[in-house]
Amino acid sequence: MTDPNSVKGDKLVSLPAPTVARALSRLAEGSTPQQILQTALTRDFPGRIALVSSFGAESAPLLHMVSQIDKSTPVLFLETGMLFPATLSYQQDLSEALGLTNVRVIRPAREDLLEADPKGDLHREDPDSCCAIRKTLPLNRALEGFSAWITGRKRYQSSSRAELEFFDADADGRIKVNPLAMWDAHQIRAYMEEHQLPLHPMVSENFPSIGCAPCTTPVAPGEDPRAGRWRGREKVECGIHIVDGKVVREQKREHEGVVASFM
Repeated sequence: MTDPNSVKGDKLVSLPAPTVARALSRLAEGSTPQQILQTALTRDFPGRIALVSSFGAESAPLLHMVSQIDKSTPVLFLETGMLFPATLSYQQDLSEALGLTNVRVIRPAREDLLEADPKGDLHREDPDSCCAIRKTLPLNRALEGFSAWITGRKRYQSSSRAELEFFDADADGRIKVNPLAMWDAHQIRAYMEEHQLPLHPMVSENFPSIGCAPCTTPVAPGEDPRAGRWRGREKVECGIHIVDGKVVREQKREHEGVVASFM
């Protein structure tokens, strides 16, 4: 068994990513999100880590924490071409308010859209392929050169995230850092109130999880916070976070074990 205390510095690049993730998760037990971020940004992956943010309903706390450590941290924002106008405005306003200096707007490749989705209606017949073209492929390209990336996923958001750890690994051998994994909605809201962070304007319209406009609907009281994503379909994740190279499905959870996904 790998000694968690030995997984630091140069050894991070010489060990398999799942081994590193397990060891770092053990080391992070009892740590605050800020402590996890501080260590990841300044000790474990300096200059080799990015924050991937949807600038959605619960994105502000993590963006604020990162801005307090290093405002020049790369922030990757996936502009799929189908986001709500409110999300685009929120991204600009929040980035400016926090003083983030390295926000990178990531868009799908024009040639991919012309080939696979020339009419812009692929989401109706094949949402997995639509997500792959508009999210997964652009993100994979944007993450080239990075060893790790920060996500805003949390256990409470859905049963498919219920066993999420502070660190896991993606299919390309990068480490995913999930500082808010153990936080719930009350902690998120309390942090936002304490630091006077603005809410995404659609939160008041019963959108606790906000993705692309064609595939996002309001959530009724008592529903899973992500119930409004791809409503009426088996699909529950965008495919950016996968298990063994496969897009996660809620009904597969018992057979595929721990899963991870994107906020």
